[in-house]
Amino acid sequence: MQQYSSLPDQNSQIDATPKLLTTIQQLRAKLWLESSLNQLQSRLNYYLLSVCNNVLQAETAESEVLQAVVNEINSVMNSTNLALTDYAVGIAMFQPQETVATVCYVSRSPSQNSQPLFVDVLTAEKKLLLRLQEVIELKDLQQLENQQPPSAWRLADDSGSIMGWLIIAAAPLSSDRESLIESKAQLRSQLMSRSANYCTTALVQLRHILSWQQQYQELSNSNQELERTNQLKNQFLANTSHEIRTPLSSIIGFTHLLLAPGYEPTIERQREYLNIIQSSGKHLLALINDILDLSKIEANQLEVQWESVDVPLLCSNVLALVKEKAANKGLRLCLEIDPDITSLVADSLRLKQMLLNLLFNALKFTSKGSVGLQVVPKGGSVHFTVWDTGSGISQEDQTQLFEPYFQIAKAVAGGAEGTGLGLAVTRKLAQIHGGSVKVESEVDGGSRFTLLLPLKQEVGVGGDEEAGEAGGVGGTGEAKYSLSPLPFTPSSSVDILLVENDLPNADLMQIYLRKLGYQVTWVKNAAEMWEALTQLDPAVILMDIFLADGNGLNLVRQLREHEQYQTIPVIVQTAMAMKGDRETCLTAGVNDYISKPIDLPLLASLVAKYSKPPI
Repeated sequence: MQQYSSLPDQNSQIDATPKLLTTIQQLRAKLWLESSLNQLQSRLNYYLLSVCNNVLQAETAESEVLQAVVNEINSVMNSTNLALTDYAVGIAMFQPQETVATVCYVSRSPSQNSQPLFVDVLTAEKKLLLRLQEVIELKDLQQLENQQPPSAWRLADDSGSIMGWLIIAAAPLSSDRESLIESKAQLRSQLMSRSANYCTTALVQLRHILSWQQQYQELSNSNQELERTNQLKNQFLANTSHEIRTPLSSIIGFTHLLLAPGYEPTIERQREYLNIIQSSGKHLLALINDILDLSKIEANQLEVQWESVDVPLLCSNVLALVKEKAANKGLRLCLEIDPDITSLVADSLRLKQMLLNLLFNALKFTSKGSVGLQVVPKGGSVHFTVWDTGSGISQEDQTQLFEPYFQIAKAVAGGAEGTGLGLAVTRKLAQIHGGSVKVESEVDGGSRFTLLLPLKQEVGVGGDEEAGEAGGVGGTGEAKYSLSPLPFTPSSSVDILLVENDLPNADLMQIYLRKLGYQVTWVKNAAEMWEALTQLDPAVILMDIFLADGNGLNLVRQLREHEQYQTIPVIVQTAMAMKGDRETCLTAGVNDYISKPIDLPLLASLVAKYSKPPI
């Protein structure tokens, strides 16, 4: 008995061999599985890195990742001895709030004469065809996920929302040993399950990357827009500075000449210098008005007063305003209005401003011949065409005509006046009216600028009508009253109380009104005003708003609280010329409003209107 005790049992060695082989097979299968999954992970990492380095469309990037999963699973299936006679791997994408998923990616095994494969739902009671664009119901996918072995694995994001399903359709495993079939089925299930996890992780990471890229792109675009805006602002300030300094240089320079000791120019020279100073001042005012208009339009703060406009009358008035300038250049003015055009719903002041801008431009570039305005209906629009026989505009310049501050080089070289804002303002005003401006021109062939406005506006007509301010924003407004004094001859018995903080403006108004025959008493602050009122019964009070010891509008309110001052007309003269300033003044109890710089004929009209004794 003892002679066999030190020898191994032969039967035990025979029994251990299958166990050893099984362990080796299991280890080999595990190594294969991990190697295959590592290969899949590497491929997915490669695609994610590519997305990081290149901005791709979301659909393109996601498609590449999902196709990579399908292809990689197909590749590892073909490289192993799982003994799958035929199979197909697919991914069905799912949209939230839907009850079906659509097969978007399919990879087939390379076997010849392979037929479309079906996925068994539960115990083969229902078969689903796995092919591109096949629609599978959500309940069937859930059954495929829960059956044993599973044939579908969900792809869900961090919040648990389903993005899609990884599906496999396969023919039965072929083997003589049932245990081998079961082990291979488990191995296949592990491969699909973990591949689904890798796919889910890659999709979530991909969406995070795409979201970050989108945010980066938005920030980049925003920074570029801010940089562009900053450049435009700097350019705007530089151009504005240049345009303001040019007329100021003339004003200061010629004033200096007139005041220079020992320099005594002739009367003709003095008139020439004063005309230059006046022209430069008007140019400066027009520039300021255009800048204000442009800034208010850009900020959507421009008020539009819709009304029914008498088109023939307005056009005649516009041509009357440019008649003198045309006569000075020896040009003939033409007006042609279709008899069917009688009225139009628009802002009359802004329509006049647009037409004047176009006419002044036509006169500027025409040295001989004619300038005309033609008004005709076309479709549902009215076409206001300003034409000339001038030098014309090149195609290159036409592309920039409506840009702020752009001026044609030959006009600048020729010393032609202009702010470079008129056409920009005109186009924006036309757009506010629901219209547009177009240009047709050729060098030495004249030009045609056409303002197109709709015959009917969708906005309501009416509202508070704004009294015209000839010296206000836009520079082309027409007062509702005449620019010349009303037919009333004042006498020294008509007292005017002038409350004005600025000495030059006070001197200007005193000299002008006294020349017209008024008796003007000037005070420069609120205290002096109250003292003057104890000794004076003025026919009109001219009130500045910004005073050293108070606000002019508060003084008006205080005046209206005293019975003896309630009926005295008050006209404010102020540099306030922005949106709502006039309404603010009227609400305070003011009778009328005139903006600075003071238009003297308009001032005379207002004073005559309110100082005229009642009939």
